[in-house]
Amino acid sequence: MVMMQPSIYRMRVQDILVICVLALMCLGVVMVQSASMSVANAGQAMRWHWTDAGTRHLIFVAIALVTFFGVGFVDYGRLLQGGWLRNPILWFLVISGLACVAVLVPGIGQEVNGARRWFRVGPIQIQPSELGKWAVVLLLAWVLAERTIDVSKFSGFVAMLIPVGAICLLVVIEDFGTAALIGLCALAMCMAGRVKLWHLAVVVPPVIVAGMYFVMHKEYRWRRMTAFMDPYAAPEKEGYHMIQSLLSFSTGGVFGRGLGRGIQKLGYLPEDTTDFIFAVISEELGLFGAMLTIALYLGILYVVWQAIRQRQDAFGQLLAFGVGAMIAIQALINIAVATVSVPPKGMSLPLVSAGGSGLVITSGALGLLYSVCRGRKREEAGQVMNGE
Repeated sequence: MVMMQPSIYRMRVQDILVICVLALMCLGVVMVQSASMSVANAGQAMRWHWTDAGTRHLIFVAIALVTFFGVGFVDYGRLLQGGWLRNPILWFLVISGLACVAVLVPGIGQEVNGARRWFRVGPIQIQPSELGKWAVVLLLAWVLAERTIDVSKFSGFVAMLIPVGAICLLVVIEDFGTAALIGLCALAMCMAGRVKLWHLAVVVPPVIVAGMYFVMHKEYRWRRMTAFMDPYAAPEKEGYHMIQSLLSFSTGGVFGRGLGRGIQKLGYLPEDTTDFIFAVISEELGLFGAMLTIALYLGILYVVWQAIRQRQDAFGQLLAFGVGAMIAIQALINIAVATVSVPPKGMSLPLVSAGGSGLVITSGALGLLYSVCRGRKREEAGQVMNGE
């Protein structure tokens, strides 16, 4: 009797990643389309007359899928090729830093809702902070794995953090939430990279103090923090977003109001296709939809855990960890904001919220995770051929 090879019928780790990514993108297409409907076509929800926002998001999802698979089928080991001057990670860091500087220049950066976070390249609107956060992940994975800098010494540890701090300072001027996200992910990667704890104990307190300064320095940020303590104290101002989000959860209940039948998106819930898309999901699909969304992110974390456990090289392990940490922390913050568990932050739900450059760049980062998983399989194939 001929026995089938387990690899023929066993689902591979990268297959789980593809399923989770595709499912989150499909959920995003459906929910962005639903959230962008107006009162005029709300009664015809199930006919799915495409809105402009829904069509635009669908186009970016198609580009993101191409990016995901395009990056995924490239060997991530190529990121380590070349010396300092030719290293792709270093050049990506430099380009990201210059983009973060350029967006702050009047006439280049576009101001939306009082914040200058984007600039246009032809018809494409780019958010440099998205480049910056993934540049930090690549840099830390490279330095901590290859020990290009001796981080066992405090001077080397500080030298590694200088470009990270520079990116955070450039981002925090207009986007405190993303800067905090980068800082939290960097902290997690440093701990995973086994830096000395006393190094972190010296650096983290001043960073926390600096964060408090940037919150208190901007009046609107401080008002958001204080409104979080009691949203009903300013129900028509700073507390409005939080109250409307909570109403979405309360009206959705366990089973939801039905796909396309949400009420809060019809002019009540601000940023319903981006920052508060999870509230729309919970209102229309209920607790089931909310738990399904969370389960898909947990699926990505499972892939990260498997990649770390089964990879042999430190760079692949840290790269997978960094990608997973960034996705998980961002999703956690977005969901926490929607459930009014933390003060409001302008942060999208990865792969689900409407977006352009952020969606595509995040898909590219997940493509690197796919490449890490594929790299492990290529090693297994080589071991079988060598009779190991």
